[in-house]
Parts: sequence; C-alpha cells; structure tokens
Amino acid sequence: MADSSTQSITVSAPVEEVAAVITDFGSYPDWAGAVKTVEILQSYPDGHASQVRFVVDAGVVRDDYVLEYAYAEDLSRIEWHLVRGETQKSQHGSYDLADNGDGTTTVTYTLAVELSIPMLGMFKRKAEKVIMDTALKELKKRTEA
Repeated sequence: MADSSTQSITVSAPVEEVAAVITDFGSYPDWAGAVKTVEILQSYPDGHASQVRFVVDAGVVRDDYVLEYAYAEDLSRIEWHLVRGETQKSQHGSYDLADNGDGTTTVTYTLAVELSIPMLGMFKRKAEKVIMDTALKELKKRTEA
C-alpha cells in the first residue's frame, strides 16, 4: 500500500455544510479545478453516492477513475477507495470533519495514491502536497462562499 499524506484546514462553516459540499459530487466541476466530469454510478438507499466516476485533468496527470465511498452516520468521516483507474493502481482517502464548537470545522484530508507509472518518491510527495493543498483550499472557498 502507498504511504499516506495528511493535511488539515479550518473552514468557517459547521460540519453539516462542509459535508454537504463534499458529498455534492455533481458540482465538483464548478469549483474543483482539475475535475472535468463527474458521474454518480451508484447510490446508497439514503441517497448518498456509493460509486462515483471522475475525469480529471491536472496538466501532467490525467485520469478517468471510479471511487467507492463510505460515510459515518453523522458524515463526520467520508472515506473512499479506488475501484478502477487508468493511471492509478490504488487510492485510499478520507475527510475527517471535526466541530470546533465555534461554528467552524477542522477538515483533515488523508490520501494515499499509488500510480501505475513510476515516479520518484520526492516528486510523488510534492504532487500529493499540491493536490491536497489545492483540494482543501478549493473546498474552503466553496463552503465559505
């Protein structure tokens, strides 16, 4: 399994609002720069997406992949793993949402990706950092808008 990276950010919104943005997959192309297409393939009986197809174009890395999601009952944890991908061998990730008691939420993003193409460790870590920084900043901007 690939090594994981973790980053956190504080968002000026309650957990429910942050979770609503994260789980609104259809709107990702509107605010997540690299995401070009999203298609919900399957949903749970409660309406939350269980399998989602993404087409991303982050310049150097382009991929068409499917993730399977699982949710904590209160949506304080949203996790996923790769079902299939073109340039990824595996992906495991999660968002952990912690209520700070003052109307803000700390979002902790953990991600482990293993690519099908070889990449030097230092470049891989740099790419993960950029992906995570961008994802968290875009999530914060979208939620606080």
